[in-house]
Amino acid sequence: MTQMAEAQAGGTASHVARWTSDYRPRPGIPDEFAGPDGPREGVSEGPCKGAWPRLLDRLGALSGAEITARFASAERHIRDTGISYRIYGDQREHAWPLSSLPLVIEGAEWRALSAGIVQRAGLMESIVSDIYGPGRMVSEGVLPAALVAGAPEFLRPLSGVTPPGGRWLKLYAADIGRGPDGRWRVLADRTQAPSGPGYALENRMVLTRAFPDLYADLHVERLAPFFQAFRDGLVMGAQRSDPRIGLLTSGPLSSTYVEQAALARYLGLLLVEGDDLVMQDGVLHVRTVSGLKRIDALWRRIDSDYLDPLELNPASRLGVSGVLEALRDGSLVVGNMPGSGILESGALGAYLPRIARYFLGTDLSLQGPKSWWCGDPESLAHVRDNLERLDLRPVATPTKGMGRDAILGPHAIVAERERVVAALRDRPFDYVAQEHAPLSTMPGWEPGPDGMRLVPRPFVLRVFAAATPDGWRVMPGGFCRISERPDVNPIEMRAGIKSADVWVLSDGPVEPVSLMHPGAPRVRRIAGHLPSRAADNLFWFGRYVERAEAVIRLVIAHLGSVGNAVIADMAGTESAPTALRIRALLDEWGAIEAPDLPTAKLAQEALSGRATYGSALSHSLSARHNAASLRERLSSEAWRALADLKDLLDLDEARDLAEAELLGLAERALGHIAALAGLAQENMNRTAGWHFVDLGRRIERAINTCSFAARFAGDEATAEDLGVMLSLCDSHVSFGARYMQGVAIDPVRDMVLLDPFNPRSVAFQIEAICRHLADLPALRVDGLPESHRRLAQKLAAEFTTAEASELDGAALARLENTFEGLADAIVTRYFPNGPHAMRPEKLVGLA
Repeated sequence: MTQMAEAQAGGTASHVARWTSDYRPRPGIPDEFAGPDGPREGVSEGPCKGAWPRLLDRLGALSGAEITARFASAERHIRDTGISYRIYGDQREHAWPLSSLPLVIEGAEWRALSAGIVQRAGLMESIVSDIYGPGRMVSEGVLPAALVAGAPEFLRPLSGVTPPGGRWLKLYAADIGRGPDGRWRVLADRTQAPSGPGYALENRMVLTRAFPDLYADLHVERLAPFFQAFRDGLVMGAQRSDPRIGLLTSGPLSSTYVEQAALARYLGLLLVEGDDLVMQDGVLHVRTVSGLKRIDALWRRIDSDYLDPLELNPASRLGVSGVLEALRDGSLVVGNMPGSGILESGALGAYLPRIARYFLGTDLSLQGPKSWWCGDPESLAHVRDNLERLDLRPVATPTKGMGRDAILGPHAIVAERERVVAALRDRPFDYVAQEHAPLSTMPGWEPGPDGMRLVPRPFVLRVFAAATPDGWRVMPGGFCRISERPDVNPIEMRAGIKSADVWVLSDGPVEPVSLMHPGAPRVRRIAGHLPSRAADNLFWFGRYVERAEAVIRLVIAHLGSVGNAVIADMAGTESAPTALRIRALLDEWGAIEAPDLPTAKLAQEALSGRATYGSALSHSLSARHNAASLRERLSSEAWRALADLKDLLDLDEARDLAEAELLGLAERALGHIAALAGLAQENMNRTAGWHFVDLGRRIERAINTCSFAARFAGDEATAEDLGVMLSLCDSHVSFGARYMQGVAIDPVRDMVLLDPFNPRSVAFQIEAICRHLADLPALRVDGLPESHRRLAQKLAAEFTTAEASELDGAALARLENTFEGLADAIVTRYFPNGPHAMRPEKLVGLA
């Protein structure tokens, strides 16, 4: 070994020794990293468990500064790309809390674990098929009838239904941890609508971006083949050879919406909500701007009960009537099938060993904690006699979120013994008891007196298995939740819980793969169909961005062109009327609370006011809200530009900026908006989505320019007014190059309203609008232009033949209203939603 290599090895050992010197697992609790006595000196010598020496040896070769920088880059990437989650009942988005260390598992151990997951997934498929099919388990006494008929997730309308393709489960997940004996065991089965695969994918992308060399050196198994196989499995049983798949979400307020959008983008699925869907002739369709298009397979991420309000929960607004009938007819594949949530019943675990021997003829290799259903008299007697040594949880509950997994441990049972005893006396069948065993632990980072150190923290690992044409396939990784505290159970994402990537280490190099079909797909240039809801959000995204720009330009005009003297002596300056008009327009647009504020206060409120609905910040937040519904369609660069704009404008209200500072801030904000516009022009494919983003911006710009001209280019406009008008339309340079003798009303009007070569003029906007509408699909069958196209053509003809001298205040006000009417006509035509939505005269292209 060379002297340099020796020094490097010594540095690695020093780093690792400092990180691990105080690492001690809790007594009696299995730990992923070390035995009960902690790690001995020299990780590379092999005292630590499994794959951890390989990870820490390579991590220790990096300097502390480099590790910190890489962790910071991961956090920055999460922020820039908007990876987030919501806590149930909380409408705020929380930045995704990714743990710096992955959970690492050796390939040999993972293969054994995967075999157990495959066995368990197959058993779950057999159980649910029997429950809704022949019912042999109940008739032969293997499973009590009350556990089936009394379960809230047992959906009677599904009895006797054979799933298209024969599969009830397309995706199975199991929450696992180490048992007291150190072996993996299943803590809960997830079959309703398992969440987490998208977050596992996001975790992988973020961490491998921060540590690409570490990822490659350790030969981490790739996730892409699993997702490709899962996508192929989703369409098993579809009637058409080239099926269309939708991912059904409850919408942006779903706690896992970001994950759902990421999966839709990665797998090429249509992200749809209930209002996007309609049944037509027994077939499910999605409303698009091109009419109704058939959906062949639906991956639901809503609970079963909400899927079909006609036959299930009549109060549901998340599903679509007629889905169950489509399942009976075989025209629709749904994963997972409604009713599969019954497999999550806690009481099923008490009978699972017996059921496994019934179906498999052997015991499960992955066992769960020993369980007792309190509806059985013998089990109830055992539970009453051993309350202080058991965990008690409800079999099922209609309460979402924590309620379904609420567990009373021994300490809680002792503290509430009277209530627990009363509950077991009155409704014992509502509860299941399990043997108590704290969660196993894995290493987490924590600041210490001498820098970062490793500490044991409880974790839960969710492993996924997909039903594919070749059988069950297990994701070589998973969704891991780790607590930041030693006494908090990470059963779901909430404050104090982080997520960790899961690295399964291969014995040798792993072939680089991506989500590409191994066959040779046909070359195609079909743009894909744009759901009406997505088009609506894209249209308003463009409008809100343009509104923010208009407010910012007004602020710049006020600060840069008018100046402080105007406010100091409003009555005695030539440009006072111009300042008053700017203030009046900001007040009319709701950007400020009052027009008589001091200049700096007014500018700060117009830019960053949270209480004012028309401030630039409010419009940027509205654009961000629309973008949140379009995560599967917007690039990470666009989301980053939005985040930068929001962060720039989101000022501390207690902080008072000077006018020069505000001017600089407003100019930087225009730069972010220009970046958004550039991304739309250069990065978005020229499909329907791009048309609607640009349509929104063009219509809003035309409306705003008419509004500007009515106030600053009227018949009585001063030179100051006209200068502001050119500034608001970013046309100073063009005007100066064309007219050398100074500003005049008609030349300014012509440039900002009628010049087809000026990208800021209204004439330019209407030409662009007409081109967009011509490229969008028409649904009329008589060949006549639709109403929105007729209106646009009338406007185009008027601007082609108009003269600048004719465009006085009254004409501009009328044109502004006409553009608003055009926007309404586009909304009515392309964004039908709800039970009374407009329907096209003919449903074209139902393919």
